[in-house]
Amino acid sequence: MTCIDDLLEVIEMINTVLTIIYLVVCLLLIATVLLQSGRSAGLGAIAGGAQSLVGKKKGLDEKLGRFTTYLAVGFMLFTIVLVVIY
Repeated sequence: MTCIDDLLEVIEMINTVLTIIYLVVCLLLIATVLLQSGRSAGLGAIAGGAQSLVGKKKGLDEKLGRFTTYLAVGFMLFTIVLVVIY
């Protein structure tokens, strides 16, 4: 094997790892968006209807919002990196 073949194998492995990380970020982003309580409760009711009896958990909503922002930024960065690589 030549040095170029080894380099191509490394690049292919990096592409595979980045693609797997990208898929994990996508799934986490979808999950965090669905878990957030919306204005009309919408899909936030998946977490359970007990929140309407006890009250909203603002701390959890703030943390989910912050985590969603980080995941969205990661999603955009991974998208740009994967487009440039491919």
